[in-house]
Amino acid sequence: MLDRKKKIAVLDLYNGIPNQGLRCIREILDKFNARAEYHFFDVRTKNEVPDSSYDIYISSGGPGNPLEGDGIWDKKYYSLIDQLWEHNANGDYPKKYVFFICHSYQMVCHHFGLGDITKRKSPSFGVLPIHKTKHGKADELFSKLPDPFFAVDSRDWQLVQPRLKVFEEKGAKILALEKIRTHVEYERAIMAVRFSKEFVGVQFHPEAEPVSMEAHFAKPENEEKVVATYGKRRYDNMMTHIRDTDNLESTYNSIIPGFIDNAIKKIGLSKQLS
Repeated sequence: MLDRKKKIAVLDLYNGIPNQGLRCIREILDKFNARAEYHFFDVRTKNEVPDSSYDIYISSGGPGNPLEGDGIWDKKYYSLIDQLWEHNANGDYPKKYVFFICHSYQMVCHHFGLGDITKRKSPSFGVLPIHKTKHGKADELFSKLPDPFFAVDSRDWQLVQPRLKVFEEKGAKILALEKIRTHVEYERAIMAVRFSKEFVGVQFHPEAEPVSMEAHFAKPENEEKVVATYGKRRYDNMMTHIRDTDNLESTYNSIIPGFIDNAIKKIGLSKQLS
């Protein structure tokens, strides 16, 4: 008897803002169409939050302050996260697997009380190096990546001042830190956390695919927006890194596909053992 396709829920937190992230996530998920089916939920615009019957959840990036909601969608969102966490903590099988990206990552780090979510002095934007910690070097999603590896980073907010006691109580691990900046005294942001065996989050955008990203930002209207916001130098630097496809290709191929592949395999194994 063939095992059923796994169900993947994509939680769209972009609040109706046009973006490349959801398209890239969809392209990754299409590669798993023989093993999984997926559904998108517009969390912030339509208050759509899935139930806890899905096997895997991918929670997207998005604009705005991660500490603010409208009192409706955010409560529904956090309620779901708590349900999934409690399901896993209670030893129920199969486990529920959740991956958090950027805005979602900031939200759940705040929700779990892992540290301070603060606004950066200036936005971080571009293709930037990310450094693995000792836990990151051993983690199944990061171990094959170079150190540092490169990823698209686009954020106004950050996780700093980790509460190590809370990390220890939850069994969470810091997997990566932002680039080393010897010319400033600011604390390095925490760029990735493994909350548990099933929950992982990253501050950057591992879904960014270099070929389509280059085509997107090469369009005059998009170049103009980036230059107006961040300056020509930062735009040129970003495009140089994007055109060196090795910088993003390994990140794109390793992290989210690896997470989904591992989750599908572990869910299948747990069903055989239960």
